[in-house]
Amino acid sequence: LAERLAKNPADSSVDELVARAEAHLAANPSDGRGWDVLAPVYLRLQRYSDAARAYRNAIRLDGDSAARQVGLGEAIANAAGGIVSAEAQDAFEAALKQDPANAKASFYLAMGLAQEGRAGEATAAWQKMLGALPPDSPWRGAVEQALADAAGKSVAGIAPANGPDAQAVDAAQQMSPQDRQAMIETMVAGLDEKLRQNPRDVEGWMRLIRSYAVLGKADQARDALGRAIAVFGAGSDEAKKFTAFAATLGLMATE
Repeated sequence: LAERLAKNPADSSVDELVARAEAHLAANPSDGRGWDVLAPVYLRLQRYSDAARAYRNAIRLDGDSAARQVGLGEAIANAAGGIVSAEAQDAFEAALKQDPANAKASFYLAMGLAQEGRAGEATAAWQKMLGALPPDSPWRGAVEQALADAAGKSVAGIAPANGPDAQAVDAAQQMSPQDRQAMIETMVAGLDEKLRQNPRDVEGWMRLIRSYAVLGKADQARDALGRAIAVFGAGSDEAKKFTAFAATLGLMATE
């Protein structure tokens, strides 16, 4: 069963096999090996919450490992729309303690730094990672792309409509903390206004909610969450995504 589950999920029998594995684990919840086999399958099927639960069970029952911790971190981050939350960071850091060369854990931790607005630290982490990767590593392309993307984003991790040029990024990094904060708040206000005019932008709303949260403006973050939900409807898939995303930032929707 483990061998067959490891095959491509496009295989028509995968859903049936997963259902059988789930039935087995419902009857035998202490089967750590079963959870360990099923967790990465859930991840490939984009059942991220189920994957996180399976990885936690595998860790609890069969012990810690770098592979389980990095899988757990990936599942948590994907369930949150790609945000590397504190919980995901803990998992990736646990993976690196056991496997300091784990490329996936290093990559996600650098991504988390970038999402927190710590662009310089993220760039340094990716550059260090690139220097340590073997020439044939499949991660080289991802790191190079991340570095290219980072060069075109603001220190806040919030890009205006056309993105700042390299000169603007360099200038922002030389600003005083007060001036940089003012610039960031101006960019966030611009994103807010853009969403008022063109509100059906799921990724834009997620950036705005996170931006207000990073700035410590919880009330405005919750207000943005409420507005985003109102645009798509309280029962929509988008609203569920917004709510789950906000929960990773410690936010709740406004009443």
